[in-house]
Amino acid sequence: MRTTELVSGFRQSAPYVNAHRGKTFVVMLGGEAITQPGFRSIINDIALLNSLGIKIVLVYGARPQINQALGQAGLEPTYHNRVRVTDDDSFKLIKQVAGALQLDITARLSMSLSNTPMQGAQINVVSGNFVIAQPLGVDEGIDYHHSGKVRRIDVNGIRRQLDHNGIVLMGPIAASVTGESFNLTAEDIATQVAIKLKADKMIGFSEVGGITEPDGDIIAELMPNEAENILEELSENKSACPGTLAFLHAAITATRGGVPRCHLVSYDEDGALLQELFSRDGIGTQIVTESAEKLRRATIRDIGGILDLIRPLEQQGLLVRRSREQLEMEIDYFTLIERDGLVIGCAALYPFVDENVGEFACLAVHPDYRDADRGYLLLKHIIQQARQRRYDKVFALTTRSIHWFLEQGFELVTVDDLPSQKKQLYNYQRRSKILALTL
Repeated sequence: MRTTELVSGFRQSAPYVNAHRGKTFVVMLGGEAITQPGFRSIINDIALLNSLGIKIVLVYGARPQINQALGQAGLEPTYHNRVRVTDDDSFKLIKQVAGALQLDITARLSMSLSNTPMQGAQINVVSGNFVIAQPLGVDEGIDYHHSGKVRRIDVNGIRRQLDHNGIVLMGPIAASVTGESFNLTAEDIATQVAIKLKADKMIGFSEVGGITEPDGDIIAELMPNEAENILEELSENKSACPGTLAFLHAAITATRGGVPRCHLVSYDEDGALLQELFSRDGIGTQIVTESAEKLRRATIRDIGGILDLIRPLEQQGLLVRRSREQLEMEIDYFTLIERDGLVIGCAALYPFVDENVGEFACLAVHPDYRDADRGYLLLKHIIQQARQRRYDKVFALTTRSIHWFLEQGFELVTVDDLPSQKKQLYNYQRRSKILALTL
């Protein structure tokens, strides 16, 4: 990687480092991910998140490891309504498998070898009785025996460990108030912990890098209702990835329980977790309670973001230069598109009240987001504002985007058609084309 690419990538990730610091993430690491060659890299990346000041609760599963151990012992896994039935013989093996994985993951997080991403890291990994379980009992005449579900979460105990920069590690075995142990699913634990902790994110891993369209493209964002429809479709597909199904079910419950975002990334793609969290578009699928992008009126706090967006276009001569002072005076005219706290698009509606018209101006969209009609979205919103104010027309001046405005219904007009105040300011050297839209 050339130095300029390294610096550019570092700068782009910096806003996300600042945004994530101090936040609480629940990471759901299924047993399928633990068996993969990239497991070591995933652990290193989780440790990196911890070093950046992110509070991590790591919940691991053991489904394939348990099935393998049962098979080697000659025991057939038994399920009812897709839930494991854990009898006495099975439970003995399950506890051994879960305990061994806990030790292995703790050892990985304790690694501090030279020439590794964890060199010099001193991570305090904490496990304990943070989850209190209760038995599933009997359903349709089937006794689940030692299979259980979450009854209570020791939220204060978890937070104390997170506040001391520890990683809280949880497995699928939890104790009950009667002193018994029960086998739970990692999805149940991760979901309930995320909800009760009011976590900022829940993150899961699967074989694929997210939820895919029929053409194979990753769906970047889903609302819970959309995710539920996809879950119903995938549940009927016997070849569907188990990790994807488990995550979708957990994410739908978590988002409806107040967790703002749940991310699904691939355990096969090296660095997928970091790309998802520290790049503008991510790499996987998010289940969100509200869209990552917001169209809203600008405030004085947005001045810096708008300047960062429009300065390159001003330098290219595509926009008329505006000073910070001018922007501060005119900020109420601006509408912007915000994504993850970053301004990725803006436009303004300047009023000419005497002539009852408005100027559509300062349209700018970040280069990485110019292929999704965000310019049209901003124009549509500005036109709506103009109609609410009962303007007769909206006009725009441009040197490069003439055809785009014509496609949106604008017509070419002359300088004489401008409001008198704007006519006096018209730059004949710039020779901008003037277009107008009758409302």
